Amino acid sequence: MSSPQPVEVWFEFASSYSYLAVMRVEAAARAAGVPLQWRPFLLGPVFLSLGWNDSPFNIYPPKGRYMWRDMARLAAKYDIPFRLPSQFPRNALLAAQVACLGQTQPWIAAFARAAMRANFGEDRDIGQPEVIADILTALALPADTLIAEAQADDNAQALQRQTEQATALGIFGAPTFLVGGEMFWGNDRLEDTLAWACRPA
Repeated sequence: MSSPQPVEVWFEFASSYSYLAVMRVEAAARAAGVPLQWRPFLLGPVFLSLGWNDSPFNIYPPKGRYMWRDMARLAAKYDIPFRLPSQFPRNALLAAQVACLGQTQPWIAAFARAAMRANFGEDRDIGQPEVIADILTALALPADTLIAEAQADDNAQALQRQTEQATALGIFGAPTFLVGGEMFWGNDRLEDTLAWACRPA
């Protein structure tokens, strides 16, 4: 019997549906025996490559109104806290930089959930260093050191390269899950992704 394939989780801290996926994916993957590879990136440059200068949920108001209602329904379904953010999309650069720095570290999943919860569950401004510092401190991590390392040029460039890789892979939204060369887009494809990762070779 072959082992499950790893799943790459491409996510954005300012993405509403990434919030739902990030809050669910670790437990679901653990139950399925599927290893995860975390891949934070920035949607802004991806959207610009598609000719959008804002979230499509803002560009197309009916789509945005539907999305927020859908978020409320799904958050209740999954028992995930949800509060309509006072700013959308919120500046998530620092959160993404910290996640890029820690994407192979054992704390990445907990940090991703906490930062996502702060944005979409508590309406806290994750673009502010003090908010990210609070999150890191609550996880018993060295906040000042990690924030400084996350903002250093080499890590900032690593996040930029990862975002460019997302575009090169054909990723157009978040969350996106990759299993080998197979792409699954959206929180509602999480279960399909894990089933594909577990299918016989």
